[in-house]
Amino acid sequence: MAATAIVPATPALAEMLDVEKDELTFGFIKLTDMAPLAVAYELGYFEEEGLFVTLEPQANWKVLLDRVITGELDGAHMLAGQPIAATIGFGTKAHIVTPFSMDLNGNGITVSNEIWEMMKPHIEYQDDGKPAHPIKASALKPVVDQFIDEGKPFNMGMVFPVSTHNYELRYWLASGDIHPGFYSETDISGQIQADALLSVTPPPQMPATLEAGTIYGYCVGEPWNQAAVFKGIGVPVVTDYEIWKNNPEKVFGLTKEFTEEYPNTTLALTKALIRAAKWLDENNNANRMEAVEILSRSEYVGADAEVIANSMTGTFEYEKGDKRDVPDFNVFYRYFATYPYYSDAVWYLTQMRRWGQIGEHKPDSWYDEVAKSVYQPDIYLKAARMLVEEGHVAEADFPWDTDGYRAPTPAGDIIDGIPYDGKQPNAYIDSLPIGLKGKQVVDGNEVVGG
Repeated sequence: MAATAIVPATPALAEMLDVEKDELTFGFIKLTDMAPLAVAYELGYFEEEGLFVTLEPQANWKVLLDRVITGELDGAHMLAGQPIAATIGFGTKAHIVTPFSMDLNGNGITVSNEIWEMMKPHIEYQDDGKPAHPIKASALKPVVDQFIDEGKPFNMGMVFPVSTHNYELRYWLASGDIHPGFYSETDISGQIQADALLSVTPPPQMPATLEAGTIYGYCVGEPWNQAAVFKGIGVPVVTDYEIWKNNPEKVFGLTKEFTEEYPNTTLALTKALIRAAKWLDENNNANRMEAVEILSRSEYVGADAEVIANSMTGTFEYEKGDKRDVPDFNVFYRYFATYPYYSDAVWYLTQMRRWGQIGEHKPDSWYDEVAKSVYQPDIYLKAARMLVEEGHVAEADFPWDTDGYRAPTPAGDIIDGIPYDGKQPNAYIDSLPIGLKGKQVVDGNEVVGG
Protein backbone atom coordinates (compact mmCIF):
# COMPACT_ATOMS: atom_id res chain seq x y z
CA MET A 1 0.00 0.00 0.00
CA ALA A 2 1.59 3.24 -1.09
CA ALA A 3 0.37 5.19 1.95
CA THR A 4 2.48 3.06 4.28
CA ALA A 5 5.77 4.26 2.83
CA ILE A 6 8.07 5.98 5.28
CA VAL A 7 8.13 9.78 5.36
CA PRO A 8 10.45 11.99 7.42
CA ALA A 9 9.23 12.37 11.02
CA THR A 10 9.52 16.15 10.88
CA PRO A 11 8.41 17.90 7.67
CA ALA A 12 10.86 20.49 6.43
CA LEU A 13 9.96 24.14 6.45
CA ALA A 14 8.94 25.15 2.95
CA GLU A 15 8.78 28.45 1.18
CA MET A 16 5.14 29.20 0.51
CA LEU A 17 4.07 29.48 -3.11
CA ASP A 18 3.39 32.99 -4.33
CA VAL A 19 -0.29 32.33 -4.98
CA GLU A 20 -2.00 34.64 -7.46
CA LYS A 21 -5.40 34.31 -5.79
CA ASP A 22 -5.71 33.47 -2.10
CA GLU A 23 -9.43 33.78 -1.38
CA LEU A 24 -11.26 30.86 -2.94
CA THR A 25 -14.74 29.36 -2.89
CA PHE A 26 -15.12 25.67 -3.63
CA GLY A 27 -18.38 23.78 -4.14
CA PHE A 28 -19.35 20.29 -3.12
CA ILE A 29 -22.32 17.93 -2.94
CA LYS A 30 -23.26 16.36 0.39
CA LEU A 31 -21.48 13.06 -0.07
CA THR A 32 -18.77 11.41 2.01
CA ASP A 33 -16.30 11.53 -0.87
CA MET A 34 -16.06 15.32 -0.51
CA ALA A 35 -13.91 14.40 2.52
CA PRO A 36 -10.56 15.66 1.12
CA LEU A 37 -12.02 19.18 0.91
CA ALA A 38 -13.38 19.13 4.46
CA VAL A 39 -10.16 17.63 5.84
CA ALA A 40 -7.93 20.10 4.00
CA TYR A 41 -10.01 22.89 5.49
CA GLU A 42 -10.35 21.55 9.03
CA LEU A 43 -6.74 20.46 9.41
CA GLY A 44 -5.42 23.76 8.10
CA TYR A 45 -3.80 22.40 4.93
CA PHE A 46 -5.33 25.12 2.75
CA GLU A 47 -4.13 27.84 5.12
CA GLU A 48 -0.64 26.37 5.24
CA GLU A 49 -0.57 26.92 1.47
CA GLY A 50 -1.67 30.53 1.89
CA LEU A 51 -5.23 29.85 0.76
CA PHE A 52 -8.33 31.14 2.51
CA VAL A 53 -11.06 28.79 1.37
CA THR A 54 -14.82 28.84 1.75
CA LEU A 55 -16.61 25.54 1.16
CA GLU A 56 -20.20 25.76 -0.11
CA PRO A 57 -22.63 22.84 -0.51
CA GLN A 58 -24.50 22.94 -3.82
CA ALA A 59 -28.09 21.93 -4.55
CA ASN A 60 -27.22 19.49 -7.33
CA TRP A 61 -24.50 18.59 -9.84
CA LYS A 62 -25.82 20.84 -12.60
CA VAL A 63 -25.84 23.92 -10.38
CA LEU A 64 -22.34 23.05 -9.19
CA LEU A 65 -20.94 22.74 -12.70
CA ASP A 66 -22.69 25.87 -13.94
CA ARG A 67 -21.25 27.90 -11.05
CA VAL A 68 -17.71 26.71 -11.79
CA ILE A 69 -18.15 27.67 -15.45
CA THR A 70 -19.43 31.15 -14.55
CA GLY A 71 -16.65 31.66 -12.01
CA GLU A 72 -18.96 31.90 -8.98
CA LEU A 73 -17.03 28.89 -7.70
CA ASP A 74 -13.27 28.67 -8.15
CA GLY A 75 -13.39 24.88 -8.23
CA ALA A 76 -15.47 21.97 -7.03
CA HIS A 77 -15.84 18.34 -6.05
CA MET A 78 -17.08 16.93 -9.36
CA LEU A 79 -18.36 13.82 -10.98
CA ALA A 80 -15.50 12.50 -13.08
CA GLY A 81 -17.69 12.66 -16.16
CA GLN A 82 -18.45 16.35 -15.75
CA PRO A 83 -15.11 17.86 -16.88
CA ILE A 84 -14.94 15.35 -19.74
CA ALA A 85 -18.51 15.92 -20.95
CA ALA A 86 -18.21 19.70 -20.67
CA THR A 87 -14.97 19.67 -22.64
CA ILE A 88 -16.45 17.63 -25.51
CA GLY A 89 -19.67 19.66 -25.38
CA PHE A 90 -22.21 17.15 -24.05
CA GLY A 91 -24.79 18.94 -21.90
CA THR A 92 -22.81 22.15 -21.80
CA LYS A 93 -19.60 23.46 -23.32
CA ALA A 94 -16.61 24.58 -21.26
CA HIS A 95 -13.02 23.45 -20.91
CA ILE A 96 -12.90 21.96 -17.42
CA VAL A 97 -9.77 20.19 -16.20
CA THR A 98 -8.69 18.20 -13.19
CA PRO A 99 -5.28 17.91 -11.55
CA PHE A 100 -6.56 15.67 -8.74
CA SER A 101 -8.71 12.54 -8.54
CA MET A 102 -10.55 12.51 -5.24
CA ASP A 103 -11.18 8.81 -4.53
CA LEU A 104 -11.84 5.27 -5.66
CA ASN A 105 -15.10 3.33 -5.19
CA GLY A 106 -17.71 4.62 -2.70
CA ASN A 107 -21.05 3.99 -4.47
CA GLY A 108 -23.80 1.43 -4.15
CA ILE A 109 -27.01 0.32 -5.83
CA THR A 110 -30.05 0.10 -3.57
CA VAL A 111 -33.50 -1.33 -4.30
CA SER A 112 -36.73 -0.91 -2.36
CA ASN A 113 -37.85 -3.55 0.10
CA GLU A 114 -40.61 -4.57 -2.35
CA ILE A 115 -38.12 -5.16 -5.17
CA TRP A 116 -35.71 -6.94 -2.84
CA GLU A 117 -38.42 -9.44 -1.88
CA MET A 118 -39.11 -10.05 -5.57
CA MET A 119 -35.39 -10.56 -6.27
CA LYS A 120 -34.82 -13.03 -3.43
CA PRO A 121 -36.01 -16.17 -5.28
CA HIS A 122 -33.41 -15.46 -7.96
CA ILE A 123 -30.28 -14.90 -5.86
CA GLU A 124 -27.73 -17.36 -4.57
CA TYR A 125 -27.16 -17.97 -0.86
CA GLN A 126 -24.16 -18.84 1.26
CA ASP A 127 -24.07 -21.83 3.62
CA ASP A 128 -24.97 -19.53 6.52
CA GLY A 129 -28.17 -18.52 4.75
CA LYS A 130 -27.05 -15.03 3.86
CA PRO A 131 -27.10 -13.78 0.26
CA ALA A 132 -23.94 -14.47 -1.74
CA HIS A 133 -22.35 -11.25 -2.95
CA PRO A 134 -21.93 -9.73 -5.43
CA ILE A 135 -25.57 -9.92 -6.38
CA LYS A 136 -25.87 -9.94 -10.15
CA ALA A 137 -28.40 -7.93 -12.11
CA SER A 138 -29.62 -11.24 -13.52
CA ALA A 139 -31.53 -11.54 -10.23
CA LEU A 140 -33.33 -8.29 -11.06
CA LYS A 141 -34.05 -9.29 -14.66
CA PRO A 142 -37.21 -11.39 -13.90
CA VAL A 143 -38.55 -8.52 -11.80
CA VAL A 144 -38.04 -5.97 -14.57
CA ASP A 145 -39.59 -8.39 -17.09
CA GLN A 146 -42.64 -8.76 -14.85
CA PHE A 147 -43.06 -4.98 -14.73
CA ILE A 148 -42.78 -4.80 -18.52
CA ASP A 149 -45.34 -7.62 -18.95
CA GLU A 150 -47.74 -5.75 -16.67
CA GLY A 151 -47.19 -2.51 -18.59
CA LYS A 152 -45.60 -0.76 -15.60
CA PRO A 153 -42.44 1.41 -15.89
CA PHE A 154 -39.49 0.22 -13.83
CA ASN A 155 -38.01 3.52 -12.65
CA MET A 156 -34.55 3.91 -11.10
CA GLY A 157 -32.62 6.97 -9.95
CA MET A 158 -29.11 8.15 -10.70
CA VAL A 159 -27.57 11.51 -9.91
CA PHE A 160 -26.63 13.05 -13.27
CA PRO A 161 -26.46 11.94 -16.92
CA VAL A 162 -22.64 11.96 -16.94
CA SER A 163 -22.24 10.63 -13.41
CA THR A 164 -20.27 7.59 -12.40
CA HIS A 165 -23.55 6.42 -10.88
CA ASN A 166 -25.36 6.52 -14.22
CA TYR A 167 -22.58 4.52 -15.89
CA GLU A 168 -22.19 2.07 -13.01
CA LEU A 169 -25.93 1.45 -12.82
CA ARG A 170 -26.04 0.96 -16.59
CA TYR A 171 -23.02 -1.34 -16.43
CA TRP A 172 -24.58 -3.51 -13.73
CA LEU A 173 -27.99 -3.65 -15.43
CA ALA A 174 -26.49 -4.50 -18.84
CA SER A 175 -24.38 -7.26 -17.29
CA GLY A 176 -27.70 -8.86 -16.31
CA ASP A 177 -29.26 -8.39 -19.76
CA ILE A 178 -31.39 -5.42 -18.67
CA HIS A 179 -31.21 -2.62 -21.24
CA PRO A 180 -30.77 0.80 -19.56
CA GLY A 181 -31.53 2.77 -22.75
CA PHE A 182 -29.74 4.94 -25.27
CA TYR A 183 -29.28 8.67 -25.68
CA SER A 184 -29.42 10.39 -29.04
CA GLU A 185 -28.89 13.90 -30.34
CA THR A 186 -32.64 14.48 -30.40
CA ASP A 187 -33.61 12.49 -27.29
CA ILE A 188 -31.49 13.08 -24.19
CA SER A 189 -33.77 11.11 -21.85
CA GLY A 190 -31.43 8.14 -22.07
CA GLN A 191 -34.48 5.88 -22.28
CA ILE A 192 -34.49 4.81 -25.95
CA GLN A 193 -35.10 1.01 -26.03
CA ALA A 194 -34.85 0.92 -22.23
CA ASP A 195 -36.09 -1.93 -20.03
CA ALA A 196 -35.31 0.07 -16.88
CA LEU A 197 -36.03 3.81 -16.98
CA LEU A 198 -33.25 5.86 -15.39
CA SER A 199 -33.75 9.47 -14.33
CA VAL A 200 -31.94 12.12 -12.29
CA THR A 201 -32.48 12.57 -8.56
CA PRO A 202 -30.13 14.65 -6.34
CA PRO A 203 -28.14 12.37 -3.97
CA PRO A 204 -29.61 13.53 -0.63
CA GLN A 205 -33.14 13.07 -2.02
CA MET A 206 -32.64 9.44 -3.07
CA PRO A 207 -34.00 7.74 0.09
CA ALA A 208 -37.10 9.95 0.24
CA THR A 209 -37.80 9.42 -3.47
CA LEU A 210 -37.50 5.66 -2.99
CA GLU A 211 -39.76 5.77 0.03
CA ALA A 212 -42.34 7.75 -1.94
CA GLY A 213 -42.41 4.98 -4.56
CA THR A 214 -41.35 7.28 -7.41
CA ILE A 215 -38.34 5.03 -8.07
CA TYR A 216 -37.73 1.35 -7.24
CA GLY A 217 -33.98 1.64 -6.84
CA TYR A 218 -31.03 3.94 -7.28
CA CYS A 219 -27.28 4.24 -7.58
CA VAL A 220 -25.65 6.85 -5.36
CA GLY A 221 -22.66 7.56 -3.12
CA GLU A 222 -22.64 7.43 0.63
CA PRO A 223 -24.24 7.92 3.05
CA TRP A 224 -27.43 7.61 0.97
CA ASN A 225 -27.35 3.81 0.54
CA GLN A 226 -26.73 3.25 4.23
CA ALA A 227 -29.45 5.79 5.00
CA ALA A 228 -31.95 3.49 3.27
CA VAL A 229 -30.85 0.64 5.53
CA PHE A 230 -31.17 2.76 8.67
CA LYS A 231 -34.62 3.96 7.64
CA GLY A 232 -35.67 0.41 6.79
CA ILE A 233 -36.87 1.39 3.31
CA GLY A 234 -34.39 -0.38 1.03
CA VAL A 235 -31.54 -2.85 0.59
CA PRO A 236 -28.19 -2.08 -1.06
CA VAL A 237 -27.63 -5.05 -3.36
CA VAL A 238 -24.19 -4.30 -4.75
CA THR A 239 -21.33 -1.84 -4.22
CA ASP A 240 -19.36 -0.35 -7.07
CA TYR A 241 -16.26 -2.05 -5.63
CA GLU A 242 -18.01 -5.31 -6.52
CA ILE A 243 -18.87 -4.02 -9.99
CA TRP A 244 -15.27 -2.88 -10.68
CA LYS A 245 -12.60 -3.15 -8.01
CA ASN A 246 -11.01 0.22 -7.30
CA ASN A 247 -12.90 2.11 -9.96
CA PRO A 248 -12.21 5.85 -10.30
CA GLU A 249 -14.71 8.18 -8.70
CA LYS A 250 -14.86 11.96 -8.14
CA VAL A 251 -12.33 14.57 -9.30
CA PHE A 252 -11.59 18.14 -8.32
CA GLY A 253 -12.57 20.30 -11.28
CA LEU A 254 -11.43 23.77 -12.34
CA THR A 255 -11.75 25.71 -15.53
CA LYS A 256 -8.73 25.55 -17.81
CA GLU A 257 -8.74 29.33 -17.69
CA PHE A 258 -8.37 29.29 -13.88
CA THR A 259 -5.34 26.97 -13.99
CA GLU A 260 -3.67 29.20 -16.60
CA GLU A 261 -4.43 32.47 -14.82
CA TYR A 262 -3.57 31.16 -11.34
CA PRO A 263 -0.92 28.42 -11.76
CA ASN A 264 0.57 28.75 -8.28
CA THR A 265 -2.86 28.78 -6.68
CA THR A 266 -3.69 25.59 -8.61
CA LEU A 267 -0.50 23.97 -7.37
CA ALA A 268 -1.15 25.08 -3.79
CA LEU A 269 -4.70 23.73 -3.65
CA THR A 270 -3.55 20.46 -5.21
CA LYS A 271 -0.88 20.14 -2.52
CA ALA A 272 -3.47 20.67 0.21
CA LEU A 273 -5.81 18.07 -1.28
CA ILE A 274 -3.04 15.48 -1.62
CA ARG A 275 -2.17 15.94 2.05
CA ALA A 276 -5.83 15.57 3.02
CA ALA A 277 -6.17 12.35 1.03
CA LYS A 278 -3.07 10.94 2.67
CA TRP A 279 -4.44 11.77 6.13
CA LEU A 280 -7.70 9.98 5.31
CA ASP A 281 -5.96 6.68 4.49
CA GLU A 282 -2.80 6.75 6.59
CA ASN A 283 -2.07 4.21 9.31
CA ASN A 284 -4.63 1.79 7.91
CA ASN A 285 -7.53 4.28 8.03
CA ALA A 286 -6.77 5.25 11.64
CA ASN A 287 -8.20 8.74 11.13
CA ARG A 288 -11.51 7.66 9.66
CA MET A 289 -13.60 8.11 12.83
CA GLU A 290 -12.31 11.66 13.14
CA ALA A 291 -13.22 12.15 9.48
CA VAL A 292 -16.70 10.76 10.19
CA GLU A 293 -17.17 13.32 12.97
CA ILE A 294 -16.14 16.13 10.60
CA LEU A 295 -18.37 14.93 7.76
CA SER A 296 -21.40 14.52 10.01
CA ARG A 297 -21.47 18.27 10.73
CA SER A 298 -24.31 20.20 9.11
CA GLU A 299 -21.92 22.31 7.02
CA TYR A 300 -20.64 19.17 5.29
CA VAL A 301 -22.68 15.97 4.74
CA GLY A 302 -24.98 16.60 7.69
CA ALA A 303 -25.99 12.97 8.26
CA ASP A 304 -25.78 10.91 11.44
CA ALA A 305 -22.23 9.88 12.27
CA GLU A 306 -23.41 6.29 12.75
CA VAL A 307 -24.73 6.19 9.16
CA ILE A 308 -21.56 7.72 7.71
CA ALA A 309 -19.32 5.42 9.76
CA ASN A 310 -21.06 2.36 8.33
CA SER A 311 -19.21 2.73 5.04
CA MET A 312 -16.30 5.05 5.93
CA THR A 313 -14.73 2.67 8.43
CA GLY A 314 -14.26 -0.41 6.27
CA THR A 315 -17.66 -2.04 6.51
CA PHE A 316 -20.89 -1.97 4.51
CA GLU A 317 -24.35 -2.99 5.67
CA TYR A 318 -26.55 -4.70 3.08
CA GLU A 319 -29.77 -6.01 4.61
CA LYS A 320 -30.37 -4.67 8.12
CA GLY A 321 -27.92 -6.50 10.38
CA ASP A 322 -25.93 -7.98 7.47
CA LYS A 323 -22.80 -5.85 7.91
CA ARG A 324 -19.73 -7.12 6.07
CA ASP A 325 -16.12 -6.07 5.76
CA VAL A 326 -15.45 -3.96 2.67
CA PRO A 327 -12.09 -2.39 3.60
CA ASP A 328 -11.70 -0.63 0.26
CA PHE A 329 -15.22 0.75 0.00
CA ASN A 330 -13.73 4.25 0.29
CA VAL A 331 -10.14 4.74 -0.91
CA PHE A 332 -8.68 8.24 -0.90
CA TYR A 333 -4.89 7.77 -1.24
CA ARG A 334 -3.61 4.22 -1.48
CA TYR A 335 -3.31 2.54 -4.89
CA PHE A 336 -2.30 5.97 -6.30
CA ALA A 337 -5.95 6.97 -5.93
CA THR A 338 -5.35 10.70 -6.36
CA TYR A 339 -3.32 10.50 -9.59
CA PRO A 340 -5.45 11.70 -12.54
CA TYR A 341 -4.97 8.76 -14.92
CA TYR A 342 -5.81 9.25 -18.60
CA SER A 343 -7.20 5.72 -18.65
CA ASP A 344 -9.85 6.75 -16.12
CA ALA A 345 -10.99 9.53 -18.43
CA VAL A 346 -11.01 7.13 -21.39
CA TRP A 347 -13.29 4.71 -19.50
CA TYR A 348 -15.85 7.46 -18.99
CA LEU A 349 -15.63 8.34 -22.68
CA THR A 350 -16.23 4.70 -23.66
CA GLN A 351 -19.41 4.65 -21.59
CA MET A 352 -20.58 7.92 -23.17
CA ARG A 353 -20.06 6.34 -26.57
CA ARG A 354 -21.63 3.02 -25.52
CA TRP A 355 -24.90 4.67 -24.52
CA GLY A 356 -25.08 7.28 -27.31
CA GLN A 357 -24.01 10.43 -25.47
CA ILE A 358 -21.18 10.47 -28.00
CA GLY A 359 -23.26 9.97 -31.11
CA GLU A 360 -20.62 8.89 -33.60
CA HIS A 361 -17.63 6.58 -33.79
CA LYS A 362 -14.31 8.14 -32.81
CA PRO A 363 -10.82 6.74 -33.41
CA ASP A 364 -8.73 5.56 -30.47
CA SER A 365 -6.50 8.62 -30.87
CA TRP A 366 -9.46 10.90 -30.14
CA TYR A 367 -10.03 9.26 -26.74
CA ASP A 368 -6.37 9.81 -25.86
CA GLU A 369 -6.44 13.44 -26.96
CA VAL A 370 -9.57 14.27 -24.97
CA ALA A 371 -8.22 12.53 -21.86
CA LYS A 372 -5.00 14.51 -22.08
CA SER A 373 -6.84 17.80 -22.50
CA VAL A 374 -8.86 17.24 -19.31
CA TYR A 375 -6.68 15.24 -16.89
CA GLN A 376 -3.59 17.17 -15.77
CA PRO A 377 -1.04 14.83 -14.16
CA ASP A 378 1.77 17.34 -14.77
CA ILE A 379 0.24 19.71 -12.22
CA TYR A 380 -0.39 16.81 -9.86
CA LEU A 381 3.18 15.51 -10.01
CA LYS A 382 4.63 18.99 -9.58
CA ALA A 383 2.56 19.42 -6.42
CA ALA A 384 3.52 15.93 -5.25
CA ARG A 385 7.23 16.66 -5.81
CA MET A 386 7.00 19.75 -3.64
CA LEU A 387 5.30 17.76 -0.87
CA VAL A 388 8.00 15.08 -1.05
CA GLU A 389 10.72 17.73 -0.72
CA GLU A 390 8.85 19.28 2.20
CA GLY A 391 8.64 15.87 3.89
CA HIS A 392 4.86 15.63 3.99
CA VAL A 393 4.64 12.54 1.78
CA ALA A 394 6.91 9.75 0.59
CA GLU A 395 8.53 9.35 -2.81
CA ALA A 396 6.93 5.92 -3.16
CA ASP A 397 3.44 7.35 -2.82
CA PHE A 398 3.38 8.47 -6.47
CA PRO A 399 3.67 6.74 -9.86
CA TRP A 400 6.38 9.03 -11.22
CA ASP A 401 7.20 6.96 -14.29
CA THR A 402 3.69 6.12 -15.50
CA ASP A 403 2.60 7.08 -19.02
CA GLY A 404 -0.76 8.04 -17.49
CA TYR A 405 -2.48 4.74 -18.26
CA ARG A 406 -3.21 2.18 -15.57
CA ALA A 407 -2.37 -1.43 -16.30
CA PRO A 408 -5.38 -3.08 -18.00
CA THR A 409 -8.11 -4.12 -15.58
CA PRO A 410 -8.19 -7.94 -15.55
CA ALA A 411 -11.42 -9.84 -16.17
CA GLY A 412 -11.52 -11.00 -12.56
CA ASP A 413 -11.81 -7.44 -11.23
CA ILE A 414 -15.00 -6.56 -13.06
CA ILE A 415 -18.46 -8.02 -12.56
CA ASP A 416 -19.10 -9.14 -16.15
CA GLY A 417 -15.61 -10.55 -16.64
CA ILE A 418 -14.80 -8.18 -19.51
CA PRO A 419 -11.28 -6.71 -19.14
CA TYR A 420 -10.63 -3.01 -19.77
CA ASP A 421 -7.58 -1.54 -21.50
CA GLY A 422 -7.67 2.25 -21.76
CA LYS A 423 -5.30 2.17 -24.72
CA GLN A 424 -7.84 0.25 -26.83
CA PRO A 425 -11.16 2.03 -26.29
CA ASN A 426 -12.88 0.88 -29.48
CA ALA A 427 -11.96 -2.77 -28.96
CA TYR A 428 -13.31 -2.45 -25.42
CA ILE A 429 -16.57 -0.85 -26.58
CA ASP A 430 -17.05 -3.61 -29.15
CA SER A 431 -16.52 -6.27 -26.47
CA LEU A 432 -19.45 -5.09 -24.34
CA PRO A 433 -22.68 -7.10 -24.88
CA ILE A 434 -25.22 -4.25 -24.89
CA GLY A 435 -24.49 -0.82 -26.34
CA LEU A 436 -23.43 0.93 -29.51
CA LYS A 437 -20.56 -0.67 -31.41
CA GLY A 438 -18.37 0.30 -34.32
CA LYS A 439 -20.03 3.00 -36.40
CA GLN A 440 -23.55 2.41 -35.12
CA VAL A 441 -25.71 5.43 -34.38
CA VAL A 442 -29.10 5.93 -32.77
CA ASP A 443 -31.64 7.15 -35.33
CA GLY A 444 -35.03 7.80 -33.79
CA ASN A 445 -35.76 4.70 -31.76
CA GLU A 446 -33.49 2.47 -33.80
CA VAL A 447 -29.79 1.58 -33.85
CA VAL A 448 -28.50 1.67 -37.39
CA GLY A 449 -25.19 1.23 -39.19
CA GLY A 450 -22.25 -0.72 -37.95
